[in-house]
Amino acid sequence: MVRPPRVSVIIPHLNEPDDLRKCLQSLDAQRTPDLPFEIIVVDNGSRTMPDFAATFVPGVRLLRETTPGPGPARNLGAAMAAAPILAFIDADCVAAKGWLAAIVRGFDERPEVDFAGGDIRIRPAAVDQLTAVEAYENIYSYRTRLYVEQLGFAATGNMAVRTDVFRSVGPFGGIGTMEDTEWGQRATSMGYLITYLKDARVYTPSCTSFAELARRWDRHVAHEFREIGDAKWGKLRWLAKSAVMAASPPLELLRICKSDRVTSWRERWLALRCVTRVRLYRARRMVGLVWHDNAAGMVDMWNRENR
Repeated sequence: MVRPPRVSVIIPHLNEPDDLRKCLQSLDAQRTPDLPFEIIVVDNGSRTMPDFAATFVPGVRLLRETTPGPGPARNLGAAMAAAPILAFIDADCVAAKGWLAAIVRGFDERPEVDFAGGDIRIRPAAVDQLTAVEAYENIYSYRTRLYVEQLGFAATGNMAVRTDVFRSVGPFGGIGTMEDTEWGQRATSMGYLITYLKDARVYTPSCTSFAELARRWDRHVAHEFREIGDAKWGKLRWLAKSAVMAASPPLELLRICKSDRVTSWRERWLALRCVTRVRLYRARRMVGLVWHDNAAGMVDMWNRENR
């Protein structure tokens, strides 16, 4: 007799077949007799449909969502899910050993918890010699505990939620929103409880260049700029924030020195160089938006044309 799944794992996919294979392999390795789960891959308009996913590992369903954006793809997967827990992971992520078990254990031990975020770490190209971008991203790009405990949301590259809670809160937003931030803060404002699961870890590739990292920040900056709207003094406060941003890199030295995500002084120096470059870039883009508001074009950046 086939046991019903305890977890539905949902993976949005866009033109990443090699990464998707690694992700599916890491999920297949999670199987134990007492933890049945299903995997739902939702393609979001790839040049070639990843048909291999349906047979690559057992228990995979392959769906297609034509509305652009990872949010709509995740929404379709959630709508088709059969399990009482939804676990979201990105196609370029690899689940660490025990990822699903940690999620189930977290919900079983704390029935009052409604949704959760786990740990996300960088998977460097060469473990013994980080690049500057990798050293920066190890410290700054996935501060998932802070997201959960201070900002009230979980990054959707490693997020789990009770299915009935997800359906009560409603779907993720579209490509024009920071869907994980918006959904999580909507859920917490409705009174749903979030927690951090440190043992539920996934690994994701780092950006391979500063240009790629800059494109990611373009989208974040544009979202923040759109939120100021026509508020009185909004642009003046925005310019003041850009000045603080430009002056902030020296203040990051203590954080970098204390971080356990880099292991050598070389890596710390590289991280400081990169955070300085990132902060100056962000400040420049912030000032540029005041004089030439092209935020709408910058937001549409799940980078579809390059994937």
